[in-house]
Amino acid sequence: MKNWIPFLLLLLALSSCKTRNTAQNDSDHTRDSISTTKDNGNPKDVSEPVSDKFTFFEHVLIPPKFEQIKIDSKIKVETGSYVPTLDATIYIENDKKVWMNLRALFINAARGIATPEGIKGQDKINKTYIDSDFDYLNNLLNVNFIDYKSLEKILMGRTFVKINDKQFTLTQNAQGFKMVSNINQKIVTDEKNREYQIALQYDTNYDLLNVNLKDILSSDELDVSYSDWNEYEGIRLPKNVKIIIKGSKSSQILMENTKFDFSRMETPYSVPSSYKKIEIK
Repeated sequence: MKNWIPFLLLLLALSSCKTRNTAQNDSDHTRDSISTTKDNGNPKDVSEPVSDKFTFFEHVLIPPKFEQIKIDSKIKVETGSYVPTLDATIYIENDKKVWMNLRALFINAARGIATPEGIKGQDKINKTYIDSDFDYLNNLLNVNFIDYKSLEKILMGRTFVKINDKQFTLTQNAQGFKMVSNINQKIVTDEKNREYQIALQYDTNYDLLNVNLKDILSSDELDVSYSDWNEYEGIRLPKNVKIIIKGSKSSQILMENTKFDFSRMETPYSVPSSYKKIEIK
């Protein structure tokens, strides 16, 4: 259990504790950017440039306004080793903290908290804890975009990678919008420089459906998909989140959000003196 608890506490912003390569598997929820018309009786793919780019960027980049949100979720993890289905309570206080409590088989298994300063987590079963900054996590995962705000965006289905009009091509069809990087996105960390191709798919109402990052020098990919969007107190949120990583070791996380609540709650976090500090490896 000690190998996957830190990952779930941090969500390691999209990787596992033992996987140093980001990756993807084909997602069941990914929607291709294709619309169908008739051309002599045969289907034809149609994709057109977006004329009103300002409206698109306004919808996908401006975050929703909220003070706090509580999410009850069931989490399934597939890493090649047995991990029981986890019941999670995730509490997000906008721009301040993400607090998470995990239960396995009705037992409190782990707790974690992320703030703009860093991220902390404790494994209550193995009596260990972690205390990390975001620079360490970026180096661990060979990326450079992980910070507190990106973690909020990942959980709420918002665009968590940097996109712009100059380095991405935006097209639209009957099924929504697609942004594809036309310049390899360079990700510089302390260990190495990597380059990625990035593609994002949005629904016609600007809901984020899929984010894909592909390392151009290897088969490593990361795929994050969102589905079953609904509106809760004026904020659209996804019911299902699917994160797939393939590299030297493949894994995936399925999150089924069963309830959203906008009331304030207490988020206790303290580490007993008997717990042993561990490093993420």
